[in-house]
Amino acid sequence: MSQGPPPVPGGRTPEEREAARRERAARREAIRAAPAPAAPPADDPPEHWIDDVEPLPGTPAADGSGGPPRRRPRWGRILVAALLAAGLVAGAWFALSLFQPFHGEGGVDVRVEITQGATLGDIAQQLEREGVISSARFFELRARLAGRTGDLKPGRYVLAEDMSYVAALDALERGVPPDVVSVTIPEGRSRREVAPLVRRLRGDYVRQTRRSPALDPRDYGAEGATSLEGFLFPASYELKKGQPVSALIEKQLEAFRRNFDRVDLSYARERNLTPYEVLTIASLVEREATLPRERPLIASVIYNRLRQGIRLDIDATARFVAGNWTEPLKVSELQNPSPYNTRVHPGLPPGPIGSPGLGSIEAAARPARTDYLFYVAEICGEGRHRFAATNAEFERYVAQYEAERQRRGGKAPTSC
Repeated sequence: MSQGPPPVPGGRTPEEREAARRERAARREAIRAAPAPAAPPADDPPEHWIDDVEPLPGTPAADGSGGPPRRRPRWGRILVAALLAAGLVAGAWFALSLFQPFHGEGGVDVRVEITQGATLGDIAQQLEREGVISSARFFELRARLAGRTGDLKPGRYVLAEDMSYVAALDALERGVPPDVVSVTIPEGRSRREVAPLVRRLRGDYVRQTRRSPALDPRDYGAEGATSLEGFLFPASYELKKGQPVSALIEKQLEAFRRNFDRVDLSYARERNLTPYEVLTIASLVEREATLPRERPLIASVIYNRLRQGIRLDIDATARFVAGNWTEPLKVSELQNPSPYNTRVHPGLPPGPIGSPGLGSIEAAARPARTDYLFYVAEICGEGRHRFAATNAEFERYVAQYEAERQRRGGKAPTSC
C-alpha cells in the first residue's frame, strides 16, 4: 500500500498552500477591478496642496525654479488695503486743510498791522499768532499755488478770527482804503472812557449811547437801564471818514448781539440771574481780571459772595462812580453813596460798569466751581491773584502784600 509524502514539521500541507495561493490571486483580481479614486480639479486645487505641503528637497518648487505658484498670504492683502485707505485719508485731510471748502469769513474781529517789507512767510506767521488763520504753512502754500505772493499790501487791518486762507488773501490784496478810519475799543471800558477814542467821528458818543433803536436793553432783563452801558461790544471797527458816531454805535450793538447769542446762559438761569445781571457780573470780572485764565475764578468769588450775602467790595465800582481809573482811591470815593458802589451797598450794582468782552461774559455765565470768597494781588505775580476761602487766609495774604509794599516805599509789588 503506497503512502504520500511525509508532512513537513511545523509547515502546511500541499493542499493548504494551494488554497492560500488561490486566495491571494483572488484579492489581486479584486484590487485591479476596483475604480480609481477621483482626482481634484486641476484648476482649483485645495489650499493645503499648495500652502501646507513642504516641497521635497531637489524639486523645482523647493529651489524656486518652477512648480505651481504659491498663494499670497491673506495678511499681505489686508496690509495693502490698510495702506491704501490710510493714503486716501491723508490725501483728503491735506486737501481739506489746504483748500478749506467749508470755511467762511471768520468770527470775532482781529486787528492786525502788516508792516512795510513783510514777506509772505512773515505775514503767514503773524496771522497764525493772531488767530486769523489756522496754519501759517498751509496759508503760505495756498498763496504760492494760487500765484498770490506779491500783492499783499501793508497796513492796519480789521480781519476776523479763523478766516479762510482765500478770504485773508483777498483782504490783504485789497489793502486798507485811504478813506477808512479804524477805531479800537478796549474791553471793559465805560462809555466815558471810550468817548475820547472816537473823536474823529462826528457826534457826542456819551449822549448818543444813552439809547438806540438798534437794541432795547429790556430784551435782556434790564428794565431800569438808563443807558447802553455794557452793550457796546469792544472790538476794532472800520468806518469811512466823516461818518457819524451813530454808525460806530450800530456796529457795536450788532457785534454784541452776535457774540452774546453764542453764550450758554443755562447755569446762570438756574441761579435766577437775568442776562443783564450776567452782563453786569461780566463787567466786574473784566475790570478785576488781568489774566484770561483767572476770569472764571473771579466770577466764582462774585457768585459765592452773592449767595452768602457778603458785600462784593469791588474797587472798580467805586472807580466807575468817581470816574477815577488811574489814581489811588480817596476815602470819600470809597464811601460814595451811589448805588453802583459795592463797597457801600450789598449785591450787584444796578448795571454794568463797562462793556465786557466775550471771555468775561462766558466766565460770568458759567464761573468756576470753587469755595473762594476773596482774592488778593500776588506779590511779583504780573497780574496774578491769590485766592482764599477763609477770612484768616485772606488777611494773611493781605498782610504779606502790604509788608512788601511798605518795603518798596509804597509802590505796588505786582511786578519784580
